[in-house]
Amino acid sequence: MAEIIPFNPLDKKNLGASVAEAMLAGEVHPLGDLQEFKGAGIYAIYYTGEFPAYSELSKRNVSGKFSAPIYVGKAVPSGARKGGGAASSSVVGKPLFNRLSEHASSIQAVDNIDITDFHCRYLVVDDIWIPLGESLLIARYSPVWNALVDGFGNHDPGKGRHNGMRPRWDVLHPGRTWAEKCKERPETAEDISRDIKTYLRNAAFPISDRFLAPEN
Repeated sequence: MAEIIPFNPLDKKNLGASVAEAMLAGEVHPLGDLQEFKGAGIYAIYYTGEFPAYSELSKRNVSGKFSAPIYVGKAVPSGARKGGGAASSSVVGKPLFNRLSEHASSIQAVDNIDITDFHCRYLVVDDIWIPLGESLLIARYSPVWNALVDGFGNHDPGKGRHNGMRPRWDVLHPGRTWAEKCKERPETAEDISRDIKTYLRNAAFPISDRFLAPEN
């Protein structure tokens, strides 16, 4: 006899999925023209341009569909208490807006992609749910800049700390000054583009934006 586990709406996984669904139901904003706002939370970035390696994504994001994020991330309040509980408004500040603005600046620093081709959804949420909401979204969509092309969310490591290898993102999209100081990778932009095309061609895109929590 099959064992049927009763649905528990208060299970942490299901609560996290409700956070992810709330973000996916939110309004889409141009990434390069965000109005300043307060709060921490989760976000998804979408691409609609003509960069050849991302053609599979663009097809799913044009005409207002926005169903395949290229990147998913989070921004947590720097002063949030450990172990849960909401941070006070004075502590929260604008980490989510600041993070999205950093991403916009990274895109604007390069020449082969255009900020006008990027949009985002975001959700300001209690900090206890931020990591879970982000991880569920990444598990659901496996965005290419999370799963395959590392480095988009990286910061300048600082003076004298550029001994690491240049991130794949910066090989494919050169222009960030700090990344040019890092060691060269053995692979080329063409190699990475080929990997992306194969990855996206084989990707199991969700049939809609409605989020379903992954099975344990």
